[in-house]
Amino acid sequence: MPSTAISAQGSKLEVSGTTGAAKTITGVAVGFPTIITSAAHGLTNGDVITLAGLTGADAATLNGQTTVVRNITTNTFAIEINTVGKTITASGNATPVTWTKIENLVSFKGFDGQASELDATDMDSSAKEFLLGLQDWGTFTFDVNRDFNDAGQQAVDAAKRAGAKKSYKLTLPNGKTKTFDAYCKNSPLEGGVDQILKTTGITLRITGDVVDA
Repeated sequence: MPSTAISAQGSKLEVSGTTGAAKTITGVAVGFPTIITSAAHGLTNGDVITLAGLTGADAATLNGQTTVVRNITTNTFAIEINTVGKTITASGNATPVTWTKIENLVSFKGFDGQASELDATDMDSSAKEFLLGLQDWGTFTFDVNRDFNDAGQQAVDAAKRAGAKKSYKLTLPNGKTKTFDAYCKNSPLEGGVDQILKTTGITLRITGDVVDA
């Protein structure tokens, strides 16, 4: 059987910046997922949006929610918010975050956390019994060849300095994305004789869920 391995070459890591231009919502198909219609929205899978201005008895289900875009078409996209049986009228907007590419990406690894174990053993147990607690996605680490003028690297350093939570989007060569929020814990610098100046082992502590799109 031929290998189905995927090369990592061409992977892209981006960090969130300011908000972009709001996209007008012209339709909401309630369900799970919820399908949003927005003509020529220009979004891509893995983008982060904030919803506002929707009306209807259950508009609060979506208004103010920040969520990740999936399953895009030219004029629609899906969001993983359950609106089954809700009444929501389309007259609002979706405001995306802008992304800044982190240049000179050399390698990455992560999503290394694990759920905690909850001891469910009681007096009727014949052996130890466990349940899984909340998922912990752990950390995401990456290395870059250092460029002090690169806007992406500057944004990561600024987030570390401020202790600020940022959204990150990893886009793989096959088009799949992983979007997550994280805090930058460190940004070490490495150099030596006859070596490129690097920042190795930049550690992002993931908070919340990781969304695949």
